[in-house]
Amino acid sequence: MQTFLPKFIGLILNTLGLLNTKLASKWALDLFSRPLKGRYKTIHPTLEAAEKRNFHYKKLTIKTYRWKGEKETVLLAHGWESNSGRWKNTVNSLLKSGYSVVALDAPAHGASGGKSFNAVLYSEFIALVCTEFKPSILIGHSVGGMAISFFMKNSGYRFADKIILLGAPSGFTGIFKNYTDLMGFSSKLKRGIEARVMRKFGHPSSYFNTAKFMGEVNCKGLVIHDHNDPVIPYSDAVEIQTAFKNSTLIATNGLGHGLKGKAVINHILAFLED
Repeated sequence: MQTFLPKFIGLILNTLGLLNTKLASKWALDLFSRPLKGRYKTIHPTLEAAEKRNFHYKKLTIKTYRWKGEKETVLLAHGWESNSGRWKNTVNSLLKSGYSVVALDAPAHGASGGKSFNAVLYSEFIALVCTEFKPSILIGHSVGGMAISFFMKNSGYRFADKIILLGAPSGFTGIFKNYTDLMGFSSKLKRGIEARVMRKFGHPSSYFNTAKFMGEVNCKGLVIHDHNDPVIPYSDAVEIQTAFKNSTLIATNGLGHGLKGKAVINHILAFLED
């Protein structure tokens, strides 16, 4: 059933694409951009204890959570179909070590506004939050890490001293291929989607590349990735770390894509204290 439904939807969109490629491409990209989960069901006490603020960008609400400490400010950006609650253990450990922490919910996730998501819009959310809180340490999980790389590329942000990427994808092309292969899209529909990406963002999908963007960043970096990540291959981490000049790669085993565990938090804290 998990394979049948995407292929069935793909067949419908392929058929529509024979008649109206632009409409089929729009629907396919909209489907790709719409998270099915990531909204809060319950709020963890760690988030309840935070200072909560709403910001607004393009008529969308950006929900932020802030915990004050004596040391530098750390920004936390979660990944796809998640929310700031995923950071609860990381936040508590950072607070115990004296850091100030700011987390934000991505577009169409958590308590932020919107119904669709893309990493470019997420990077613009991050830009607004960084302008307000000026964090010197940026941590992103999965596509949150990709959004941080877009932000660093486009903003000229000068306050970042350290960046940590957890399970981050290197290029959008690989994510996009996984999606189109899962759906069984035709070559014609794939070309139509690519044309729509170009019209919407002003660049082909191949332009959006974490490794390439991090290659232009001069601050210190840490890349953590699991050898057997079922979502983003370990080779993406190698590509990012190779391009990210002043960075270190740490490989984990058995933590999957989520990278949740005390070992990861310890690596983060050791990197921050170095």
